[in-house]
Amino acid sequence: MSNHIKIHKETGKWVVRTGGAVIAETSNAFELIEGEKTPVIYFPRADIAMAFLDQTEQFSHCPHKGDARYFSIHTKSVVLENSAWSYEDPSPAAARIKNHLAFDPAQVAIEEL
Repeated sequence: MSNHIKIHKETGKWVVRTGGAVIAETSNAFELIEGEKTPVIYFPRADIAMAFLDQTEQFSHCPHKGDARYFSIHTKSVVLENSAWSYEDPSPAAARIKNHLAFDPAQVAIEEL
């Protein structure tokens, strides 16, 4: 199972933007690659404007990463339902993403600066 998940530290600075607001900005992002899926960038919780996020009732389970909790993003112009997620108690294979959140690229802009 650990061969299915690959996590490495990204270089450079990464940002998440939506609704005219910067939601996250970090130089400490991780990229998670899971099998053949599109890579996902995870941002440290400390580098996210958590005041824009509210936990939702949404949960999901991944046999490789564990249980994900979802968050909606609230900006002045829009609410993006279940647009971010976090593995708060990830499996050992995904331990590096503990205290990190990922964002849905269909709902927000995720850019390397």
